[in-house]
Amino acid sequence: MTFKIFPTALIAACLLFSGCNDAPNAASGTTAATRVSLDAIAAEAKGFTVGSTLSARTVYVFFDAQCPHCAALWNAAKPLKSEAKFVWIPVGILNSSSTLQGATLLAAADPIAAMDEHETSLLAKRGGINAGSDIDTQKAAVAKNTALMKRFGFGSIPTIVGTHAQTGALVTQEGALRTPALAALLGLKDPGGQPAAPAQ
Repeated sequence: MTFKIFPTALIAACLLFSGCNDAPNAASGTTAATRVSLDAIAAEAKGFTVGSTLSARTVYVFFDAQCPHCAALWNAAKPLKSEAKFVWIPVGILNSSSTLQGATLLAAADPIAAMDEHETSLLAKRGGINAGSDIDTQKAAVAKNTALMKRFGFGSIPTIVGTHAQTGALVTQEGALRTPALAALLGLKDPGGQPAAPAQ
């Protein structure tokens, strides 16, 4: 049996594993980007952790709560949480809801459950979770995260920053990836249990 893929469905599938660009009306500075630093991200960014907090491998993900590509990456990263600690860092780039929802996720008693609820709603085109109250501190943290991401010169979300598990090389990726490609980027075992090839 063969299946016919309509062009619009194919385009949607391609976009799902891409990324969202910075808002068109966002100010773009002329200053050269700062070199990406894992130490700076660890010290300055505010996010929440998924996976073993004892893992030696940490992967940072800058995401916008209004970005459907970020929702796709959230699901693609789940099979790898035993291999690495993912720190999800909300930024406010796409619209006003981005900062409010990102702050609400940071303020949640269980941010992983809140993120699951949010991303399920977002992928179903229901807009995500409602903004919480008394989140001024978290809104300031999202603004700081956004400034840090822009300081490094990243212009799309999600943005993945980590080190390759086998080589130790710094790796970055703007845009979502499916699970096998994400595992290969990070040098982790793919979902089938095979170690990824070393980065060239």
